[in-house]
Amino acid sequence: MAKVLEGLYYSESHEYVRVEGDFGYIGITDYAQNALGNVVYVDMPDVDDEVSAGEEFGAVESVKAASDLMSPVTGVVVEVNEALDDQPELVNSDAYENWIIKVSLSDKSELDNLMDAKAYTAFCEK
Repeated sequence: MAKVLEGLYYSESHEYVRVEGDFGYIGITDYAQNALGNVVYVDMPDVDDEVSAGEEFGAVESVKAASDLMSPVTGVVVEVNEALDDQPELVNSDAYENWIIKVSLSDKSELDNLMDAKAYTAFCEK
């Protein structure tokens, strides 16, 4: 069973958001990295790009497949995880520590549309 952390918000497309103050750290879940297999490339937006809830913001490529990254929230990118440029496989070693982008959250009420750990676990078991 994939690891699901309490206190994060989860989307049906298997991204998570960890909220710290007015910022959200977005990455893919342990379930997603496990399904993808060995990650070989992470395509990320640029700092100052805007991302919108439900819209694509990049992609993750593995030896098996490529998968679009869908933003669970709306905001402005304030940081990208540059370590993933040289070591995309960090996503496989710990998906929750190795977030992909940090955004300034535009509308925290969007978090209400996402799943908590319990709901996401049930979703993955379907």
